[in-house]
Amino acid sequence: MKTKKVPLRMCTGCGEMYDKRTLVRVVKSPEGEISLDLTGKKPGRGAYVCKKAECLKLARKKKAFERAFSVKIDDAVYDTMEEEIKRAE
Repeated sequence: MKTKKVPLRMCTGCGEMYDKRTLVRVVKSPEGEISLDLTGKKPGRGAYVCKKAECLKLARKKKAFERAFSVKIDDAVYDTMEEEIKRAE
């Protein structure tokens, strides 16, 4: 019997590879809005981060999401994402 392949994604903060379902998706919508996608089903370009506030802070420091989405991200958006991740932990 064939084993099912587990989709892996890299955390933009720490750079580790994890199962896609254990990470949180950050999405840039077709309208250009950046937000967390806790369901993993929102339309748009996605990047992944661990469910830890430390990894989000690392990604913010490295400007990883800005590079992934080719757009400048306001501090307010990062603060909102950090609050949502803390609630999800």
